[in-house]
Amino acid sequence: MSDADTHKAEMQKLQAEQKRKTTEATDPGRGLVLIHTGDGKGKSSSAFGVIVRALGWGQKVGVVQFIKGKWITGERQFFDKLGGVDWHTMGEGFTWDTQDRDRDIAAASTAFEKARGMMTSGEYDLVVLDEINIALRYEYLSVDHVLDSLEARSARTSVVLTGRDAKPELCDYADLVSEMREVKHPFKAGIKAQRGLDF
Repeated sequence: MSDADTHKAEMQKLQAEQKRKTTEATDPGRGLVLIHTGDGKGKSSSAFGVIVRALGWGQKVGVVQFIKGKWITGERQFFDKLGGVDWHTMGEGFTWDTQDRDRDIAAASTAFEKARGMMTSGEYDLVVLDEINIALRYEYLSVDHVLDSLEARSARTSVVLTGRDAKPELCDYADLVSEMREVKHPFKAGIKAQRGLDF
């Protein structure tokens, strides 16, 4: 058998297996929970890509940012110009900026109540909880409260949770968990964050 014939046979086998899996897959009849975590870059960026995809299908999207504060970012400017996203930046900056645990807990709690309202309202197809895993890592929020709220979400609503160190309980609950792994980072070589690439 020639290389071309061998390749064709392998691809036909893969195609048949993919068709079988697709045929057996079912629609859960509810939104999914996705977690983007890990020590590498791209967790929020990936979530913003999901937003673009949802908007492409005419879906209603909401975002609650738990950490980024008043930092001006390209994604926020883009979605403000585009419209169609209910965007709430409710954090006060990086966790080392405030240096006030009570204040951070209050900000995270307020942000999560906004998020919970969006998730349970039945008005959204997608809600992104950007950097919520950081708020959970520092115990600004209760994992049980977040899980209860995810369980109480509208059947229509999918949720993306981003940030390092996702709690194991959330990973167990989620439908999809993606871990970004850092291989190399320019900041470690002394290069500042770049507009348009990093923010």
